[in-house]
Amino acid sequence: MAPMTRTFPLNDSVDIPAVGFGTYLVSNEDAPKAVQVAIECGYRHIDTASGYRNEAAVGEGIRAALESTGLSRHDIFVTTKLWPGNPAWGDAPRTHEQTLAECAASLERLGLDHVDLYLIHAPSGGAQRLNQWRALIHLQAAGKARSIGVSNFNQSHLDEIGNAGLQVPDANQIELHPWSQKPELLAYMADNGIAPIAYSSLVPLSTWRTEAGQASAKTEQMKADSGVFTAMAARYGVTEAQFLLRWGVQNGYAVLPKSLKPERMKQNLDLEGFAIDEADMEVLRGMDRGQGVAWASGDPSVTE
Repeated sequence: MAPMTRTFPLNDSVDIPAVGFGTYLVSNEDAPKAVQVAIECGYRHIDTASGYRNEAAVGEGIRAALESTGLSRHDIFVTTKLWPGNPAWGDAPRTHEQTLAECAASLERLGLDHVDLYLIHAPSGGAQRLNQWRALIHLQAAGKARSIGVSNFNQSHLDEIGNAGLQVPDANQIELHPWSQKPELLAYMADNGIAPIAYSSLVPLSTWRTEAGQASAKTEQMKADSGVFTAMAARYGVTEAQFLLRWGVQNGYAVLPKSLKPERMKQNLDLEGFAIDEADMEVLRGMDRGQGVAWASGDPSVTE
């Protein structure tokens, strides 16, 4: 097989690499080396967020990798996200001006003059959602973000933007895997030119979020049918993670695997040498179990 080099369009001038390196729950101690090694392994897409509290460490890793590989900044696609606030947590939603300031702070921590994609991390900004989105439009026009989007937004949140007469997001980063396929939302996004980016692609792995303090909401039904993915992956001669990531890319989603192990990093990027056949894709389409199990799915401020 070979490393995945496919990209998906976000807007007229920006394409997103199909496989990115996710940094959620990667510590500040681990992030510099992990990001550097990921880029050295072939990743050209790094995903972080203000809410991950590791932007400075991620930026350090990017700089180290550019030096060690001879790549330029333009070779690396960088995503970060606005933490919009959440009144349910006693965290006031960010205003338009605060959103601009938050982006500037993220860029300073990353050590960059722009990002390739800036997202609103969740629709928890309530009455400030549209002001936050207007701020992102401003940031794109100012060259601080080459593309802009949202994360964890459902159709009503996206409709809110459209109904206000504002440009639609370039992308919506959402939980997507065979247990959470969101066909209605994806159809709406396709109709409106909003690219899907998948997070938590590896939820079906038996090892997903099993460490202390890592929340998981897998149902008993999910746990019972985990073996289906193991068996399918074995038939293709790939790891279960490769199989799940290929499912996402084959459906047209950029995916964001994470590992601190160089060999696993390489495996997760090595997706070009096989394709899931239509019979298996049909079986997988029948395994949708609802909205998902990641953090956003259980937070009323995100789903309402």
